[in-house]
Amino acid sequence: MEREIYFDPVFKMARQQFDAVADLLEIHGGERDQLILPKRAISVSIPIHREDGSIAVFQGYRVQHHLALGPTKGGTRFTPTLTLGESAALAVWMSWKCALAGLPYGGAKGGVAVDPRSLTPTELQRVSRRYMLEMIPFVGPQTDIMGPDLGTNEQVMAWFMDSYSSHAGKSVAEIVTGKPTVLGGCAGRREATGRGVVFLVERAYNHLQISPQGGTAIVQGFGNVGSVTACGLAYRTGMKVIGISDQMIALYNPKGIDVSVADRYVAEHKSLEGFDGGEMIDPAELLTLPCDVLVPAAIERVITQSNAGQLRCRILAEAANGPTTPEADAILEQRRDEIFVIPDILCNVGGVVVSYFEWVQDIQNFLWTDTEVIDRLCRILEGAFSAVIRRAKERGISNRSSALSIGIERVRAAKQIRGLFP
Repeated sequence: MEREIYFDPVFKMARQQFDAVADLLEIHGGERDQLILPKRAISVSIPIHREDGSIAVFQGYRVQHHLALGPTKGGTRFTPTLTLGESAALAVWMSWKCALAGLPYGGAKGGVAVDPRSLTPTELQRVSRRYMLEMIPFVGPQTDIMGPDLGTNEQVMAWFMDSYSSHAGKSVAEIVTGKPTVLGGCAGRREATGRGVVFLVERAYNHLQISPQGGTAIVQGFGNVGSVTACGLAYRTGMKVIGISDQMIALYNPKGIDVSVADRYVAEHKSLEGFDGGEMIDPAELLTLPCDVLVPAAIERVITQSNAGQLRCRILAEAANGPTTPEADAILEQRRDEIFVIPDILCNVGGVVVSYFEWVQDIQNFLWTDTEVIDRLCRILEGAFSAVIRRAKERGISNRSSALSIGIERVRAAKQIRGLFP
């Protein structure tokens, strides 16, 4: 049973996924709790002065899942609904993801329960710096490395780095990833997750022995990951993107949406609202429209028991973390011959892979070119994809069970070899 402090639908979902795979791997008793429960969970208050002179206090979190393979690594999100339980679930998924990709990390996640759109730029900086100040006793380049996530960006990472460096009395670039390149950020980091999704969609097409040329795609969530994915599918694979959405609206155009124009519009207006590239539809309807590739690239738990049977895609590329509930997964398992699933811990691993590259470069003070980054990224993605497909075929299990079992096995092996102390 999950601890009360992690009581949250998202952590419950992560636990359900783990338990199903633990059954396959014959993991029993207290070893399950040792593998799933986080090593450390931190909850802090974030007080700031607002520009109107008032004081506001926000809640901040950071969860570090395990340190068996190296320091923890994970994003920092600023979203109004963030909870400790959600942070714990995301940290757990990050652990399996890093292990699947062969990265020397445990998983972490955290952030602040705040809507960044409600803050002025000055207030956003104050929240960012105070959050890092509260985290300094618990993070470090060899302990826990932060990166961007929902509601945060390169600028927030720069504030994190500067705050930590001011405390250390020297520049510590490797404390965060996803920084501006002028501060030691990695070439291609911002585009890494979306590029990885596109690469894996191409690999899925190749595996299925069909061509993506002329196919159709729908991308739910037109943020950083979704927009890069949409542009890659349109201009790299020759697909037609017929649906996109953000937090405000969903647009559908069977003739195709000019995603580069949409991307520029969002950069200027911060939302798709007012963009005339398609017909406005119910966002829930977007997921069930016919398409060749469906990319949920927004939030958790959007593919559920109620709509999983209505999906009309050939490839489901999970760019978001935890977009499919266990109940929906059971339905997709029955539709395995119809829908090829690229599970989240594989599909969106590109971001943390290039974050790892950034961390390595900062430690060495030796930067790589964009070409080198892409080449190394694709090699790791190819290895992970091949391993997942091979195990799924050999054991007759779903791609998700295959990916999770590889990640869990590697973490389990590390914990067993290191042993319990004292």
